[in-house]
Amino acid sequence: MPERPLRLLFVCTGNACRSQMAEGWARHLGGKRVEARSAGIEAHGLNPRAVAVMAEAGVDIAGQQSTRLTPEMLEWADVVITVCGHADEHCPVLPPGTRKRHWPLEDPARARGDESEVMAVFRASRDVIRDQVRDLLEELGIQTGDSDDEQ
Repeated sequence: MPERPLRLLFVCTGNACRSQMAEGWARHLGGKRVEARSAGIEAHGLNPRAVAVMAEAGVDIAGQQSTRLTPEMLEWADVVITVCGHADEHCPVLPPGTRKRHWPLEDPARARGDESEVMAVFRASRDVIRDQVRDLLEELGIQTGDSDDEQ
């Protein structure tokens, strides 16, 4: 019987942008070999710009929900990835055997300027997160299944 999929939990402050994009990329790149979720120390709602830039890359995250981190989520996860300093500092103690990674990603929601400048920041963030997720999956022995995700 095959092993169950690797369970990844991406955590950020508000579960609106970075962790949502990481969840989407993990599902997209990992396929059936990965189960991905995301959560926040708080729940700020899904950022529409994050949804838009992910859709541009062919990844639909519109159905994902912004949720608060729970002890049950931590128990579920094989690997917890914090994607900002605040989440890293406030992440509860993990269950024994749960691995942790930290990615100090900039928050695209803090971008300033006109709409095209802000969207450029979101696109850059999306691409950095894609590369981080791909690297993580490879590090964990998961072959990524999509070669058409390059922009």
